[in-house]
Amino acid sequence: MIEIAQDSSDQDVEVGGTRGLPASLPVLPLRETVPLPETLMPLAVGQERSVQLVNDVLAGNRMLVMVASKEPENETPGPEQLYDVGVVGSVARMLKVPDGTLRILVQGQQRVRLSTWEQEEPYLVAAITELPDVVKESPELTALQRNVLLTFSEIVEEVSYLPEELQIAVANVEDPATLSYLIAGSLRLKTEEKQELLEETDVGARLRKLSEALARELEVVSIGTKIQTQVQSEIDKGQREYVLRQQMKAIREELGESSESAEEAAELREQLAAIDLPAEARKQADRELGRLEHLPPAAAEHGVIRSYLEWIASLPWDRSTQDQLDLGHAREVLDEDHYDIDPVKDRILEFLAVRKLVGGQNADRPSGSILCFVGPPGVGKTSLGKSIAKALGREFERISAGGVRDESEIRGHRRTYIGAMPGTIIRALRDAGSNNPLFMIDEIDKMGTDFRGDPASAMLEVLDPEQNGAFRDHYLDVPFNLSNVMFITTANTLDTIPGPLRDRMEVIPLAGYTADDKLQIAKRYLVPRQLERNGLKKSWLQVSDAALKTVIADYTREAGVRGLEREIGTLCRKTAFDIASAKEGTKPRRATIGAARARELLGRQKYFDETRRRTRQPGVATGLAWTPVGGDVLFVEATAMPTSAPEPRLVITGQLGEVMKESAQAALSYVRGHVGELAPELGDAYFAGHDLHIHVPAGAIPKDGPSAGITMATALVSLLTGRCVREAVAMTGEITLTGQVLPIGGLKEKVLAAQRHGITTIVAPARNEGDVEEIPEALRSKLTFHWVQEIGEVLDVALERG
Repeated sequence: MIEIAQDSSDQDVEVGGTRGLPASLPVLPLRETVPLPETLMPLAVGQERSVQLVNDVLAGNRMLVMVASKEPENETPGPEQLYDVGVVGSVARMLKVPDGTLRILVQGQQRVRLSTWEQEEPYLVAAITELPDVVKESPELTALQRNVLLTFSEIVEEVSYLPEELQIAVANVEDPATLSYLIAGSLRLKTEEKQELLEETDVGARLRKLSEALARELEVVSIGTKIQTQVQSEIDKGQREYVLRQQMKAIREELGESSESAEEAAELREQLAAIDLPAEARKQADRELGRLEHLPPAAAEHGVIRSYLEWIASLPWDRSTQDQLDLGHAREVLDEDHYDIDPVKDRILEFLAVRKLVGGQNADRPSGSILCFVGPPGVGKTSLGKSIAKALGREFERISAGGVRDESEIRGHRRTYIGAMPGTIIRALRDAGSNNPLFMIDEIDKMGTDFRGDPASAMLEVLDPEQNGAFRDHYLDVPFNLSNVMFITTANTLDTIPGPLRDRMEVIPLAGYTADDKLQIAKRYLVPRQLERNGLKKSWLQVSDAALKTVIADYTREAGVRGLEREIGTLCRKTAFDIASAKEGTKPRRATIGAARARELLGRQKYFDETRRRTRQPGVATGLAWTPVGGDVLFVEATAMPTSAPEPRLVITGQLGEVMKESAQAALSYVRGHVGELAPELGDAYFAGHDLHIHVPAGAIPKDGPSAGITMATALVSLLTGRCVREAVAMTGEITLTGQVLPIGGLKEKVLAAQRHGITTIVAPARNEGDVEEIPEALRSKLTFHWVQEIGEVLDVALERG
């Protein structure tokens, strides 16, 4: 690869002369440089193959072809990385330098097209065809030539990198082709634009394109000159003001008047002296204090420096809280704030126990892994973080990472920007008032990336115990020790969290709640909280268990309890309205809300048990799915239509992803391959005369994944045999072409979704049998599980007897 370089004075060797144009020539690739005819080009040759090319050329006819590279970063481009049009050049001078590279001076001659490649090793050689200029004499050509010359002269007068001698040289060029090459070579154009000028054989068209480029360049130059003039004017004004203010300062000192800046600096110095700052932060603060003392209050830098020092003084460099590592107390707090989820509570207590032991042995040791709570919305991830902070006696700060796209939101803005401020980590530390708070980074899976940077990458340092001991915010530009901060993150799914960031966290999954769990949570936490928020006393309103079960079954269908709390809030608000509407002085009577009253207050039922209705006819099967917001039940429908087309089709609808479409193809292939066993009366001729259509309703919702494979196969077999799928059966599992059932993920979430829909029989892969331990015993006792290895076992359980 070749780069423009300056001449050297070492080992000067003179060569020269030109000869006729041969049929093929060696090709010298140029990086970020476009050769032009009739121009002299200094080049630096460093690549081994290029050095050999130059040596061979000097030993022969001294001619080569210079061609620009399409990929400047490629050191050794091949034929496909080079443009097709280049310039024949004659090596006029060659200089050897001590580092082994060459400096050559090449005189550009004819423009040529590379027709075929004859050689790639040890260097490129190509057959060439000359591309002469096409000149059509006309008044328009003359006008274009004059316009280009005039515009270029204006640019030369405005910019410093073009000498005045160039303007004189251009003015003496009469040939329009030569003029276009000379001016194009002098301008700082993009490689693509300059290559386009080179490839244009029509001189008039080339001058027109060059005229457009010159007009753009002149506009940019004019704007730059205007800006420079304004800046210089502001500088002169600022210098004048500075001199006057210095004179005013001297006058004040002679009169014995105090300086406002000195007073502010003294106040800040007193605040900083009371803080045990690290050495680097102390040095930076003292330097900025010295600058502040000598700046007038009206100076632009005065406010910037003062704000910076105020931030330094407001941070908890030496302030911390004492941890309460009493595991018994922590258990009481977790049990008081959260119902059930004992495995999660046990893992949190283990985490605290390790911190207790590690902190007692070596305070400088990194604080261990970062916890990441992953689960559907509304299962208590954020409130768990608050409970941990309460148990430890630490300050709690929640940082929302959802929708953050700017890396500066995490690391802050540099002080060179107007309105710069620290990032969210430093701001949260200021708000917490201690250097060892608990930070809950919420929705870490929803951080984005765009041209402003990657905030997930900035989080790598924050969440790494080995690195965050010297976290450097761009605004502060001094290290702050984050190793004492306890970080807990939350997410709905792990799929969107980058691998390096996920690797720094220990994942604790939180699945959804069963109907019994929701009932207990509503009675213990949600109802009392909504009574308080709506100004109701416990003696005024009682919500019965029947009413809560009705709300859970008919008005909510979610993994968490957020929607349940909203519906309970609706019951409380309507009751509060009735009490407030009573006559003044009337004592409120105790109201009890039962199932019928709950339906009356909440209105039309929102959710229905559709399993029985949907599976009433053949070709419909019930499957189980996992989503970031919890498990769900989906119905797979299959139907067949006679066709006269030579090739029967399989139509798949329902906004399915590629993996799910492939599962449908695999299910159909298995059914066709075993139609003799499944529906011998139909035979393969049935598929030749029918189009098949598989549809998964709720078409507005994207769906993907392999776990619906056995559900699709069951729906197809049900369609072919006319046997309905049992209404209380739901299934999940991936199918292979040989009919094997492969394991899936998210079994607990899927089983909870099945319970919400009234399903009592679950068909799942045998290799997932160990996952059943995660499901509460109370729920397991109400369900029947069938662990299957092949699709035949699925059909035996799912299909009604024929």
